[in-house]
Parts: sequence; structure tokens; C-alpha cells
Amino acid sequence: MIYAMFYIIVAAEKAVIMALIVIDGLDGSGKSTQLERVRSIIGDAEFISFPDYERASSALVKMYLNGDFSDTPDGVNAYAASSFYAVDRYASYKQVWEKAYLSDKLIIAARYVSSNALHQMGKLPEKEWDSYLEWLEDYEYDKLGLPRPDAVIFLDMPVEVSQKLLSSRYGGDEQKKDIHESNVDYLKKCRSTALYAAEKCGWQVISCADDSCDAPLAPSEITDKIMNVIRRVCADA
Repeated sequence: MIYAMFYIIVAAEKAVIMALIVIDGLDGSGKSTQLERVRSIIGDAEFISFPDYERASSALVKMYLNGDFSDTPDGVNAYAASSFYAVDRYASYKQVWEKAYLSDKLIIAARYVSSNALHQMGKLPEKEWDSYLEWLEDYEYDKLGLPRPDAVIFLDMPVEVSQKLLSSRYGGDEQKKDIHESNVDYLKKCRSTALYAAEKCGWQVISCADDSCDAPLAPSEITDKIMNVIRRVCADA
């Protein structure tokens, strides 16, 4: 029913929809899986994902995650690490999807500026979180000129569940996890900052675990929730 309503909204009077919708979440929350599921439902949209590991613009991100600057996330300060990701997004926008965005195309992204709030803000004392969010929005949206999203969907997966999913992804080889994925305490802090940012910035929070928080919801259930948000955003566009 949700999918049918989406197509009715898009097709009605051939309305032009210009919207940028972000699907974000911690490592192991299922962002990439959900992006592909949404792609199978909405064919006529531009789908992007960050970091853009296939392009040179992600070089500093790769070095950071590989531990070239420090073997722990906290060894690289929030503003430096944020800049690594911001530059990659800027390059992607100018080289890959700016034209589609300016042509009124629906853009759906896995991760975006919100990812810096998730992963970097927790490196700072809580009393500095609000000023960091202000800096982040000014830096990426105002100074770099990246488009502001019409909606950010945060996939809230408890860290204990996401760790099981990550271990399964890597076949039990814990060495394959990057410096974010392997640091449980860091990820728990990131979940706290994500929920804080979600409330401050008006993100849509989708619970991705069952009531006991011991197991993930079925991917189809999460997709239904995401499509409901997309339907609402497109209806208002």
C-alpha cells in the first residue's frame, strides 16, 4: 500500500519532485541494504552513498579509518575528521550529482552531513555539542554550499545488535573492522550523540530492533518505515 501511494504521488499531474533524503545510521545498521531495497522500489531517482570510496576524494577518509593518523577514533579531533568527510561530499556533489539535484530529481543518500554529527560530535564534551552542530551546518551547507536535506532518516540499531551483524558481514574476522566498527565504547557514544542530534535537528528516527533490542527487525519492516517517510516528504515537496 505504501509503495502504491508513493507512485500515485509521483505520477499525479507529473509533479516535479526536488528532494534530498538521507538514510543514516551507525555501522552495521543496514544503511546500504536499505538503500538497495529502496532503489528496487523507486527506480527513477539518483542514489548516492558516502564516503565515495571509488574516487580520490575519499583518500583522507580511508587513511583515517585505516588508522594511519591514529589507531583510535579519538586520536583525530572532531573538526579535522569532519573535514575529511566534508571534502569527499563536496567533490561528489560537484562531480556526480549536482546536475541531477538542480534538475529537480529525487536524490536518496546513504550517509551525508549527518554522519559527522553521528561519528565526530561525541569526541567533544557534551557542553560543546550544540556549538559543533552549528559549526557543522555552517561549514558544509553555507560555506561549502552542499544542499540541505529535506529529511534525515536515522536507522537506530542498538550497538550490541549491530556488532553481531558486522561480525556476520566479515565472516567472524574481527580484523576486518575499521577503527570505528571495532570500538564498541566509541559506537555507544556515537549512538548517544546521534539521538541527541536527531532531536535537535528534527531527524526521523526509525527503530530497527525488536522490542527486546536483542535482534534486528526484518529488512522488509525497516523498508516499509523508510518508504513511509519518503512518501510524506514527496507529498510535501
